[in-house]
Amino acid sequence: MASPDQNQANDQTEDQAVSTLKVNVNVVQLFFNVKDKKGALIPNLTKDDFEVLEDGKPQTIKYFAAESNLPLTLGILIDSSGSQMRVLDMEKEVGGEFLNQILREKDLAFVISFDVNVDLLQDFTNSVHSLKAGLNRARINAPPSGGGGIPGLGGGPVPTASVPRGTLLYDAVYLASHDELAQQVGRKAMILLTDGEDQGSQLKIKGAIEAAQKSDSIVYVLLCADRGFYGGFGYSGDREMKKLTEETGGRVIEVGNKFDKLKQGFDQIARELRSQYNIGYTPTNAALDGHFRKVEIRSKNGYKIQARTGYYAVPKRD
Repeated sequence: MASPDQNQANDQTEDQAVSTLKVNVNVVQLFFNVKDKKGALIPNLTKDDFEVLEDGKPQTIKYFAAESNLPLTLGILIDSSGSQMRVLDMEKEVGGEFLNQILREKDLAFVISFDVNVDLLQDFTNSVHSLKAGLNRARINAPPSGGGGIPGLGGGPVPTASVPRGTLLYDAVYLASHDELAQQVGRKAMILLTDGEDQGSQLKIKGAIEAAQKSDSIVYVLLCADRGFYGGFGYSGDREMKKLTEETGGRVIEVGNKFDKLKQGFDQIARELRSQYNIGYTPTNAALDGHFRKVEIRSKNGYKIQARTGYYAVPKRD
């Protein structure tokens, strides 16, 4: 897997996020969820229930569908750093059940673990058996005390000797986005099982968000935080994970270390991925200049739209 570059996106702070989005022959395609004030999914809406704005300018909706069965490409990213010691086995078990539930004939998924390294445990496959075997290969890998001598991502040096490497979360998001999901088309999502604490990544959170946006992937985080692990030290992983998910059209689901909450979280993600709307439009700004375009989908009925904040206008891949 390639090392991440240091390019970072401008801070995008808007609440709304686009669940999957692809620019292809000047058509922007967005997948998104619609919810009421209590968070319940709203089905059976039509094109006339929505309006789309790009950089504040109204766009003409050319295509609309309520999509629940389009092929899905899914990445499972599992935190195997020391802080996850008491929840890793639970994550493997419930994650395997989720894959069994969600994957259909034309879907693909892969599994990555991240700790002091980022490891591809199972590349793209439709085989739930192979994916479960990949999950089960995840092992807790904490840095040795004293810290030195661990090679950087891609064999490079540790970026800063004073920064301990323990949880390469942001680098894992970059690699899942850039090396895996960006090579695919259609509906794409990644699910992170983590406490949200990064330690030692080459990238900052903004670089991880940019990579996820450029790969048109929704990011969900199942926040498996064993708060007891941190003792008197501060825990703040949820803040950056909220930013990552809101900008890409997913959300954070707090699980703690509870089996039932993790199962419920996976069930909620499954329902959302199978209850998406799909809108397509030809942007009035046709320039493929690589700049970020802010997109807003509005519900004329006042419902909450769970969609990504925008997209990068880059030429399509050959």
